[in-house]
Amino acid sequence: MIFQKEIVLRPYPRGFHLISDQVFDELPKISGIVNVFIKHTSASLTINENADPSVRVDFENHFNKLVSENDNHYTHTIEGPDDMTSHIKSSLIGSSVNFPIKNGIPQMGIWQGIYLCEHRNRASSRSLFITIVGE
Repeated sequence: MIFQKEIVLRPYPRGFHLISDQVFDELPKISGIVNVFIKHTSASLTINENADPSVRVDFENHFNKLVSENDNHYTHTIEGPDDMTSHIKSSLIGSSVNFPIKNGIPQMGIWQGIYLCEHRNRASSRSLFITIVGE
């Protein structure tokens, strides 16, 4: 069986945001492997610590140092100083996450959550495409 569904997230400010509940609410009561894909090139998805909010702050600070908007070697800046840096951050983190599901229950670790990594200073809504391959 293959299940597929597209969901649209409200606009989030720049940063790393837990969106686990928005994804989990859309999962049917089946077992298999879930893939969540973001249909954008200036935001990304990852699975990481879901309990301490300082982890998300540290991620944002680290990536802003790693790929700084203050660098002047970027040529793709039509949409502003966060244009090319957002694309680089998205490529470094990735555009999808995968996790197992059993009878509709995500089989993630107790401290794991899904992050929307928003790299734009002023982002619009984001579309996610959920695919489950299972029984």
